[in-house]
Amino acid sequence: MTSKLSYIFTIKNTEYFNYLEILCNIDDYCILLNFLCGWYIFKPTGVDLNLQFPAGWTEAREIKFAQGFNRPAPRDFVGFGPLTEPEALAIYNFTLKHNFRLILAYHTQGEVIFWRYSNYLPQDSAEIGKIFSKVSGYTLSSTPPESSNAGLKDWFIMQFNRPGYTIEAGLGTNPLPMSQFNKIYNDNLGILVLGSII
Repeated sequence: MTSKLSYIFTIKNTEYFNYLEILCNIDDYCILLNFLCGWYIFKPTGVDLNLQFPAGWTEAREIKFAQGFNRPAPRDFVGFGPLTEPEALAIYNFTLKHNFRLILAYHTQGEVIFWRYSNYLPQDSAEIGKIFSKVSGYTLSSTPPESSNAGLKDWFIMQFNRPGYTIEAGLGTNPLPMSQFNKIYNDNLGILVLGSII
């Protein structure tokens, strides 16, 4: 069985502090780390948590079912509806309660930054994406059509008309080797710092 590791980060800069929340999905065992409230572990259900958001969920379902992901699996199963998984619902509700200026959704493999959703073009999103690309060395790209729906970034852009980015960290096939950790960390530190102050 191949191990799956992915993260979803949400960051909020306020007058007093930054929120940082991480949803970590390892072989569909999910850990939600909220640096204000502690951490939680959720049971596996075979649902890809980044295909749970109400932005083109039906289209994502059609695409993934056509690709053969039509039942619970380690990846790419959209579930039985948007926001059916408690981890996705927690991120959704947390995001609704806060006034985020932008969102970063972290995944692994590709060294690419996806910045658009459908025809939505939030103000400054391309410029911020170019800055993130420059500080990380990652390529800035539009999201491929087969991956362009039901993600956290997609919903955030559609819901708030604000910049959202999916950052595909590292190169190779999941799970990425730990030997890439220092490079991934160094490549992405600038994005995380600038994302909290832009």
